[in-house]
Amino acid sequence: MEEKDIYFTINAVSLFHGIKVFEVNSLIKLVKEPQNKYDGEAIRVELRYAGPSGYVSNSVKTVAKGTYSAGRLYDKILDTDYGRVKFILGDSIIAKVLTKDELEKEKSNPNSDINFI
Repeated sequence: MEEKDIYFTINAVSLFHGIKVFEVNSLIKLVKEPQNKYDGEAIRVELRYAGPSGYVSNSVKTVAKGTYSAGRLYDKILDTDYGRVKFILGDSIIAKVLTKDELEKEKSNPNSDINFI
């Protein structure tokens, strides 16, 4: 069975370093936060050089059309998983979850950021 590309919206970047730390094609780490006191389906976004940098959107007001919310994404990823920034439009960041094949390719590349985050 072929994996479907899963896109999601990142927000809450102003709680951390702002949008300036994100670049198109940056590798991001997704970390589930089941003990988050505001959202039991919270997924934290981390960058190699900046650490925690945002959250996957989980509100109809902040999820870009055609992307997954944290609630929809939560059961489709591992407790720690990875994605890649695809678009930055104003204050919106759209990223894609890495497929199993893409993840294996990243892990086998000694120069990949995945070996550091």
